[in-house]
Amino acid sequence: MTANIIFILIFFGLITILGVYLGKFMAQVFSGEKNILTPLLNPVEKFIYRICLIDPLEEMNWKKYALSFTLFNAAGLIFLFVLLLIQGRLPLNPQKFGPLSIDLAFNTAVSFMTNTDWQAYSGEYTMSYLSQMIGLTVQNFVSAGVGLAAAVAMIRGFTRKSAQSIGNFWVDLTRSQLYIMLPLSIIFAIVLLSQGVMQNLSHYINAVNLEGNKQVIAMGPVASQEAIKMLGSNGGGFFNANSAHPYENPTWLTNFIENMAMLLIPVAIPFMLGYMLKSKRKGVAIFAAMLIILLMGLIFSTYYEYRGNPRFEKLGITNGENMEGKETRFGIFESVFWAVNTTAIANGSVNSMHDSLLPLTAIPLLFNMLIGEVVFGGVGVGLMGMLYYAFMSMFIAGLMIGRTPEIYNKKLGIFEMVLTILGLITAPFSALIFTAVACSIPAGLSSLNNGGPHGFSEILYAYASYHGNNGSAFAGLNANTPFWNYTGAVAMLIGRFTTVIPGLAIAGVLAKKKHVPESASTFSTSSLLFVILLVGVVLIFGGLTFFTPFVLGPVLDHIFMKAGTLY
Repeated sequence: MTANIIFILIFFGLITILGVYLGKFMAQVFSGEKNILTPLLNPVEKFIYRICLIDPLEEMNWKKYALSFTLFNAAGLIFLFVLLLIQGRLPLNPQKFGPLSIDLAFNTAVSFMTNTDWQAYSGEYTMSYLSQMIGLTVQNFVSAGVGLAAAVAMIRGFTRKSAQSIGNFWVDLTRSQLYIMLPLSIIFAIVLLSQGVMQNLSHYINAVNLEGNKQVIAMGPVASQEAIKMLGSNGGGFFNANSAHPYENPTWLTNFIENMAMLLIPVAIPFMLGYMLKSKRKGVAIFAAMLIILLMGLIFSTYYEYRGNPRFEKLGITNGENMEGKETRFGIFESVFWAVNTTAIANGSVNSMHDSLLPLTAIPLLFNMLIGEVVFGGVGVGLMGMLYYAFMSMFIAGLMIGRTPEIYNKKLGIFEMVLTILGLITAPFSALIFTAVACSIPAGLSSLNNGGPHGFSEILYAYASYHGNNGSAFAGLNANTPFWNYTGAVAMLIGRFTTVIPGLAIAGVLAKKKHVPESASTFSTSSLLFVILLVGVVLIFGGLTFFTPFVLGPVLDHIFMKAGTLY
């Protein structure tokens, strides 16, 4: 246990230091200030604007920004959907994979467009190299980029006063790709290549294993996809086993590095907020609240996973030795560590079988996704979700001290609070409705691997992952059916757009308002009390909203497990 504590201290110490510096760099990039890459990339940026007919000086109001966001996503969805339907006729397909079914192609296109990267298929036996590279990998880049652009636009709502605009979507998207996603992906891809992660366009290899059985060994451009998969909160792996596969995650060092990559940009975003607000402490307060909730979930899950399964104890497997469903190279703690991170960051990658985790271990994973994955969360969108909770916190604080709620020198009116509620409850409310429907009809129940409360947890986890734009799965559920593909696609669209669009609308309203100077009665958003209030609001909101499904699923599953009843 001491080794695990040391690991946590080293990991979060390093990621915090990197996050501070990257956050400052990102603030410079999106503020149009000179930075370390300006001499190299500014000519490229100008060239992109010229060939794409973009006027970098043109500003957009929130409606035009939201429309550009929506149209760009729609174009990406259509392109990827068509590509997957005709991949059998296109080059770079040495295994001669055919087209995807309409429902699976639609689900996959929506999944990668919304930065969910849910995979209802085995990547190495479904996707051609062309589909992987110009389809999925391109969406890995741009879906993260548009999320980051939306967060920057929302921040501008606070930094600007008496303004009609919140920036230019096309400029923000270009800068996110050129200065952040591409350089970091190149660096991480080279590091992964040095550690043995595969990168080629070769035919699959037909081999004979030690038992004399024939085996097909998949090849492909893995390192390039793995880098942006982790950095962009994507999670869709080249292989069905995801980061439990040795070609994606070969060593303990790559396991550490991929966890770092998973958190790097989401951790940097709160610091970027502080730099753009010209108040580092305000960014630190948001970061602290996110980190506290993440560590609470990690401690809870680790504790219960190490307690073990009483049925296993009868077989001589004692507490702390339950390796069922886990990668033997990494063990219990690093499996739980990855699981908590991936559900908090909206990454969705896995290095173990989440369906094999003990019932109570899964509660923080479900909680992370159902609250909107605001604990760092997806690139950009996680900050937007946490700011909704910050608005609620300041509304509560305003009620307690008897004044109009304000945050970051802007007063919050009725319109902003209505949109805040919309951003907070629409996705989880929808997730619970879809879960209830799936539990009530044969089309939903027929895909289950388990019955009882564990089967309920599988369904709840799937829709939590859809709506949180996470992409991870319990893996005890066959989601590749028309019912699951179509309902999952709708859930992913709701989760993405009901988070982003209200945030852009709030930014547009706040940008028009004047700055309100802080006074002695202002509730500080950089204080310890604000951090405690924010953490409390997130926990109470999640507890009240999801207490019943947690009892019907993981808690009841735990009680039956203790009684020796299995499903």
